[in-house]
Amino acid sequence: MELSTNTKIFCSCTTEFGGDPNTHCCPVCIGLPGTLPKLNKRVVEYAIMAGLATNCEISRVSKMDRKNYVYPDLPKAYQISQYDMPLCKNGWVELSNGRKIRLTRIHIEEDAGKLVHQRGGTYVDYNRGGVPLIEIVSEPDIRSIDEAKEYLEKLQLIMRFIGISDCKMQEGSMRCDVNISMRPMGTEKFGTRTEIKNMNSFAHMAKAMDYEMNRQIDLLQSGEAVVQETRRYNEEDDCTESMRGKEDAHDYRYFREPDLVTIQVSDEIVNELKDKLPELPQKKAKRYMEDFGLPEADALLLTQYRKISEYFEAASKGVKNPKTVANCMIGQIFSRLEGDGAKENFAVKVTPENLNALVRLLDDGKIRMNLLKTTLEKMLDTGKAPSELISENDMGGVDPGALKAACEQAIAANPNAVSDYLGGKEKALKAILGAVMKATRGRADAMEVEKLLVQLIKK
Repeated sequence: MELSTNTKIFCSCTTEFGGDPNTHCCPVCIGLPGTLPKLNKRVVEYAIMAGLATNCEISRVSKMDRKNYVYPDLPKAYQISQYDMPLCKNGWVELSNGRKIRLTRIHIEEDAGKLVHQRGGTYVDYNRGGVPLIEIVSEPDIRSIDEAKEYLEKLQLIMRFIGISDCKMQEGSMRCDVNISMRPMGTEKFGTRTEIKNMNSFAHMAKAMDYEMNRQIDLLQSGEAVVQETRRYNEEDDCTESMRGKEDAHDYRYFREPDLVTIQVSDEIVNELKDKLPELPQKKAKRYMEDFGLPEADALLLTQYRKISEYFEAASKGVKNPKTVANCMIGQIFSRLEGDGAKENFAVKVTPENLNALVRLLDDGKIRMNLLKTTLEKMLDTGKAPSELISENDMGGVDPGALKAACEQAIAANPNAVSDYLGGKEKALKAILGAVMKATRGRADAMEVEKLLVQLIKK
């Protein structure tokens, strides 16, 4: 998972996504002889925050190691990572079914470059080299594709919420490797595992897991052995295919990184970072359900992104029914936002203070729900406050005599709808009701109008 620092883990090059190839790198990034790395303090802090948010123990003493392997995207022929002394260990993430997926470790490391295959050749872009990553390693506790998907979604939500990563899979900010092994039901010993590398979408992960599980079952049922190896997911053929034999730790010849000092984390730093953490989304959603009476589906939508939850809480301050605010956001405001990126930024013209003021008018009985909805649409278009769009006359309600007259006029103007309603078509009444609401500019109470229409039609 890529961390949202402004600069790379061991130098001052930008971590900005994109850019022309090899323009976001320096001698340190590309491992020129004589260069020395310097650890970015913010990377360590972000990793500790990730550990705290996932119930990990934070190691007070940690170090960096060299992981040795040769590949064109790794110019030094080693990656600076962590091996036997990771920064965080022994955490867990709870699923909706109550099961806890244990985390073995969270460690920091640098990213490698990127191979670009085009025009019959292979080129290397080192812009991504040295971008700070955390690797989150789980215990073999996941039992299904659905659990794997939920586990990753929860990790994504948590890391986005605490602000350490944007977790954009389409930009490579979050990638996942999946280890799969099959065993007969009721047995304790795990089967031989294979690893599927670098999947960049939940949909591809689910398809790859499904294929690989069935592939291994077919092998075992045919009396063949599963070979421990690293595989890739082929999107075009919807299958996994072998990349190389699976490496073990000794293959990487780990040893301590001699150019970096030991990482020492004090209790003071841990407590300071713990205080900076926001209320986590799972806890926040539970509070919305218990304190505000929101349905679970609404609570989950409002805790999907931090800016959305902050907006909801600001707009709900002092209102009688926060569910009204939730309905306005999930219904009308969300409909104006296209895609997850727009929800994450949540740049809407209506300020939370103005939405709060609008809902308070409803609370005080000065406007009806239909006028609230039409006014909110105007606010979303213009960014104006409700006081600029609703006059004192609009808040005065409708005189009973005038309301009766409006109902009678609507009945007279819609004889076909009246006939259909009397013939048993209940929905026909809505057309007449709509005419009354239009005539009263939304000031009438819809329930009161409907009751009066029924009385007048059935006279």
